[in-house]
Amino acid sequence: MVSSSKVFLLLCAGILFGACEEQPTTEVSAPTDESVPIVPDEVTPDLQRAPQGATLGDPLPRLNAADLAKFTAGQTVFTEVEEADEGLGPVFNEASCATCHTAPVGGTTGRLETRFGRRANGVFDPLANLGGSLLQDHAIGAVADGFVYVPEKVPGTANVVASRMTTPLFGLGLVDAVPDAELLGLARLENRYTRTGGTPSMVKDIGTGEMRVGRFGWKAQVARLHTFSGDAYLNEMGVTSPDFPNENCPQGDCAALAHNPAPGLNDDGGDVEKFTDFMTLLAPPPQGSGKNQAGESLFQATGCAGCHTPRLATGPSPIAALDRKVFEPFSDFLLHDMGRLGDGIVQGDATGRLMRTAPLWGLHTRPLFLHDGRATTIQAAILAHDGQGRSARDRFVGLSSEKKQALLAYLNSL
Repeated sequence: MVSSSKVFLLLCAGILFGACEEQPTTEVSAPTDESVPIVPDEVTPDLQRAPQGATLGDPLPRLNAADLAKFTAGQTVFTEVEEADEGLGPVFNEASCATCHTAPVGGTTGRLETRFGRRANGVFDPLANLGGSLLQDHAIGAVADGFVYVPEKVPGTANVVASRMTTPLFGLGLVDAVPDAELLGLARLENRYTRTGGTPSMVKDIGTGEMRVGRFGWKAQVARLHTFSGDAYLNEMGVTSPDFPNENCPQGDCAALAHNPAPGLNDDGGDVEKFTDFMTLLAPPPQGSGKNQAGESLFQATGCAGCHTPRLATGPSPIAALDRKVFEPFSDFLLHDMGRLGDGIVQGDATGRLMRTAPLWGLHTRPLFLHDGRATTIQAAILAHDGQGRSARDRFVGLSSEKKQALLAYLNSL
């Protein structure tokens, strides 16, 4: 097990190995401040990592028979294609979870979705009365009474439009199992010791009514994996469930719901629960080739680890594979000011400039990078960093070609 004191040391080391002071861009060296705590060796055996030979889409290792059965049932729901008479739509983005989260299973296809809104006099309006902020770009078409549902479009009044890539799902059970207190403590440490301190996204969880630390979504706008599942069923497929009982009004026109062919509750919560099980029990990504100590040292020394925290730890869990485990997501799951790289959309505590630190594990599997897929290479993604990420970008720019390649090889191995 990982004691609470060891978790604290783990969290400290995860961020404080990042460069805390400005360093020359020509020669980058790791901080030598003796106040930086080091993770004790005895923590390492608790590291939860996909075993050798594992592939993306595998369940967590060493699950019992009951949990394996839950994973399999959840995977079936994950791949199911919804139909209009089962509750799909009337407007939606895709008819199956797997459409956006394959290539490989649990990853991302690079599918981009659209968010929009209007900013005026410094205030952001999500234009909910016009279908915002999430645009549903598919519709079920003609229904029995002759009414035709059509895909939504960005309204002319919108002056903020952003693309967001669907996020990978692997290892999310581990992320879900991190106690709020650990993320709050991590934020305090970052803001005390670094120039890249993050902000917790505090959200009211729909399922429980509690204020929790958000960790899922590009704006960390969702706190629990079960809520994340129900939100996806409603907003991506148009399927209602107990926590999300109200249909999206197509382009904000709620009167159009009178023609909905499946007006009742579309899911009694069973499919949402099974999808949650699938994500909870999905293993973290196995590491790729090319991991090297030189690249890891540069990752820390350039300041990348200041936001992309290498290791976190879970709290108690009834699932042994999630119970007080150390894992390597390479994210603090906090909000950071990304300057021009922000998407302009406001959600909860996240302003237009604030974005959640994207986890880097499984980076070698992704077709595109950054929230809007603008970067086709890892290097291009680094060079696009702005705001709190600018200093790490500048240090990367100052590296020799050999050191850049070592760092990129390391990132490609995660």
